[in-house]
Amino acid sequence: HRQMRKHLLESFDKIYILDLHGNAKKKEVSPDGTPDQNVFDIMQGVSINIFIKTGKKKKGELGKVFHFDLQGKREVKYDFLSKNTLENVPFTELQNAYPNLYFVNKSTIGQEEYEKGFRVNELFSLNASGIKTQRDDASIKFTQKECDEIKNDFLTLNNEQLSAKYGFKDVRDWTMSEARKDLEKNKVIAYQLCYRPFDFRFMNYTGKTKGVQGYPRLDVMKHFLSGKNFGLILNPQPQAANLEIFESAYITNKISDTNMYRRGGPFSFPLYLYPETSQISTEEHYTRVPNLNSQIVTAIAAAIDGCFIWEKGQDYPLTTKETFAPIDILDYIYAVLHSPTYREKYKEFLKVDFPRVPYPNNKESFWQLVKLGGELRQVHLLESAVVEKLITQYPVGGDNVVDKIRFVIAMDETISNVTGDDESNQTASCLAVTETASFLAVTGSVYINDRQYFANVPLVAWEFYIGGYQPAQKWLKDRKGRALEFEDILHYQKIIVALCETDRLMKEVDGVGVEGV
Repeated sequence: HRQMRKHLLESFDKIYILDLHGNAKKKEVSPDGTPDQNVFDIMQGVSINIFIKTGKKKKGELGKVFHFDLQGKREVKYDFLSKNTLENVPFTELQNAYPNLYFVNKSTIGQEEYEKGFRVNELFSLNASGIKTQRDDASIKFTQKECDEIKNDFLTLNNEQLSAKYGFKDVRDWTMSEARKDLEKNKVIAYQLCYRPFDFRFMNYTGKTKGVQGYPRLDVMKHFLSGKNFGLILNPQPQAANLEIFESAYITNKISDTNMYRRGGPFSFPLYLYPETSQISTEEHYTRVPNLNSQIVTAIAAAIDGCFIWEKGQDYPLTTKETFAPIDILDYIYAVLHSPTYREKYKEFLKVDFPRVPYPNNKESFWQLVKLGGELRQVHLLESAVVEKLITQYPVGGDNVVDKIRFVIAMDETISNVTGDDESNQTASCLAVTETASFLAVTGSVYINDRQYFANVPLVAWEFYIGGYQPAQKWLKDRKGRALEFEDILHYQKIIVALCETDRLMKEVDGVGVEGV
């Protein structure tokens, strides 16, 4: 964390960092392409750090950082460490570059161009992290019926009985007694929740802090409960431990959970703000205002020579190339954040803060990206007609209980198990390649138990990442031991279509191009 680095630089005169690398989770390799081995039998990377304090440095003055990378086989690292001392290691002094004050060598290529864009967290004036329940299983359920059941149990059972039935224990900012009081005194509605990418569940929600949820974030979430809305889900430090490329961008039209991504703490950025009401409501109100920084909107308007309007279909029947609305800005941003070239070029900067988005270059490319971003938004919300065109089948009857999840591929009418239900998610070692349309697609079957499976699942969908998770795998793993209903089976098949469409649309975004990329 950069504030931690800042405090270390303020505390010490010199910091020597001998980075031994060896992070198996990141699958690190040496500069020459050979494997980079850890000096210990662990997965986490290792470094030797020497901190020097003399008391001579002035208050507020930053210390100096010296860094050296040592990669390669374990024996090479052992040999280097045994033969060298602090004096003869060829350290490189790093520049104290604000605001991040990195302790590693970072490429600054493209930084000046990247910083010309606007910060997403500055565009959306109101934002906050998602709902933090402190006890997911006390208020979040797969169905509304299950929400009603647990609410009734809180109202009729004592703490000992609740603990015996559900395994509940009081934790910081959540207790069974306070949850019960909240459910007794306040209006409770089982709202749909965006729990994980493509995973929509139900939540008993009152909006009261340290009640049935620890932190319900009502100040932001009420704008999704008061009427129709959209929100970006972004993480200030979005990289999952084993991923190098930014992929933590998602859309919601519901309240959302703070652990929606594998690295917790994503923020919700609502597009519109609704007026204050005395309580949350299920009725729709349309007196809303854009949650947008007017200065940034004005700059976008100048870049595309357009006139900003608050609502489509209000003063103008439709937005045109002369007028644009908040939803168009959102769709433009969503397209940019899904550009593979943008993600690769600015990957170092996207690791450490909310993303910056380049201002549009011209009217034509802006509207092309708006169109593609809108398609991505509708696909991710499973509202697009495209997701209804299923590409998979569920051909075998049974009890539909999710047990051992496997991705298998058929080769010459024999089944080869290539991916088991484990954390490694190893890619298939041998692939059946079938030609579909104008491209080659690898497909397989996703088994949920010994007999039942989803057929013709593209490998690209099975391995696709959003927020550090692979939704096609995570969705099923979270339902282990449950029987899939008809709606669940249909929903999973829509997820597969959505992931394939995402891959296709991302390529189209790159075809249009993003300013500065």
